[in-house]
Amino acid sequence: EHMGRCVYEGVYEPTSAHADEHGCRTDVLDALRELSFTAVRYPGGNFVSGYDWRDGVGPRDQRPERLDRAWRCTESNQFGTDEFLPLCERMGWTPMMAVNLGTGTADDARDLVGYVNEPAGTHAGDWRGRNGRAAAYGVDLWCLGNEMDGPWQLGHTDASEYTRRAREAAAAMREVSPDIEVVACGSSDPNLPSHPAWSVTVLDEFGEGLDYLSLHRYARNFGRRPREYLGFGVGVDAQIEESARLCEEARARHGLDRAARISFDEWNVWYKTAPQTLARMALPARFGGRAPHLIEEVFNLEDALVAAGFLTSFLRHADVVRVANLAQMVNVIAPLLTKGDDLLVQSIFHTFRMFSSRRAGDSLRVTAVGPAYETRRFGTVPEVDLAAVLGPEALHVFAGNRNLTATAPLEVGLAGRSLDRIGPCEVLTGPHPRARNTWDDPHVVEAAPFAGLSCTAGSAELHIPPLSLVAATFPLAG
Repeated sequence: EHMGRCVYEGVYEPTSAHADEHGCRTDVLDALRELSFTAVRYPGGNFVSGYDWRDGVGPRDQRPERLDRAWRCTESNQFGTDEFLPLCERMGWTPMMAVNLGTGTADDARDLVGYVNEPAGTHAGDWRGRNGRAAAYGVDLWCLGNEMDGPWQLGHTDASEYTRRAREAAAAMREVSPDIEVVACGSSDPNLPSHPAWSVTVLDEFGEGLDYLSLHRYARNFGRRPREYLGFGVGVDAQIEESARLCEEARARHGLDRAARISFDEWNVWYKTAPQTLARMALPARFGGRAPHLIEEVFNLEDALVAAGFLTSFLRHADVVRVANLAQMVNVIAPLLTKGDDLLVQSIFHTFRMFSSRRAGDSLRVTAVGPAYETRRFGTVPEVDLAAVLGPEALHVFAGNRNLTATAPLEVGLAGRSLDRIGPCEVLTGPHPRARNTWDDPHVVEAAPFAGLSCTAGSAELHIPPLSLVAATFPLAG
């Protein structure tokens, strides 16, 4: 998203010693390649609800500066659609474009789809060609606005009016590209008074043609209760399961061919800098400044394990959660921080990489028996958080130990198969719950090889250290 220093001084910084011929930082891109992203959502986020996409195409020296009304700063428009989509091609990312349904119109959305997807020889395709790109990009995945249920959102409205806008925009967009998939704004926060009625209305009134319902969630730790905080993934489970039920009930009520699936297209840990964000959003609209240091959260070990709780939940619900996007990419509640020409790898970077490097395969239903504890917010929370992926050549097991002091023994078996070999295994832990990487000490919390496991009689036994995440790979015989 165009927010803080995510784009400018993050991904795009032509004056950096690391800048490539496109103005993008090679140190940042090299690190992002390790995370093996798939779908990348752009340009937002709250930003999109005040954004005119036309400002971000064409010759850079002719692009206007604008006030970013969402984040109260100056947007140079030096990075836009003409830069984002080629970056996706170079990085192997699937672009997930968002259209402005806050202050924008259905015609604006249709014109953007045309600019991106229409072939040469059409008005939009020739415009794109004059800007240096002859071939269409073929973007298939489109978000119909962002968090329109939120009172903070530019153009915020009620669920029925939003759904009318979304249906109108989707119809106009499909006039240009009939086969695109669309994502409608679901309830963006379970704590909003409109939850879950907002999602019910959107599902009922959109009807046929809705591919995904968008969910968002940010983990907070204001109470400073580690065991409660570490159980946040149970709350994510509940949010997904409730939304999946609403999608299925809408399908049944209206006789739809299939239920909408879930696009969990904003998720992360965010609490240390939340007061700063609220203060920023209260500033007068005339406030300027470029690429402000905004919500640059410094993540600790606890945060990395809570991020793992999101990922295990997504894996356990992979039948309904088909898209999930970490927010954000660089500097803004991100796995990477920049300072001048330096780069800091945060604790959650390792969490994401441990999962993404083992994602190929099918998510398995995990049946687990073990100790649990009680929490005020999330009810009963298992001590060990589990997920598993069966790939073409290996079983990958993810295990997070929420216990602060005790090692968790874990026995793993796979029905119909024998586990008798051990592949690459990693553990993410640290000296204490709030340990974090800093510019002065950048290697406090990072993944390391894990040797606390063995295979005997066709099953595996692991000893998961307290307050840790283990990712274990077991090669399978053909």
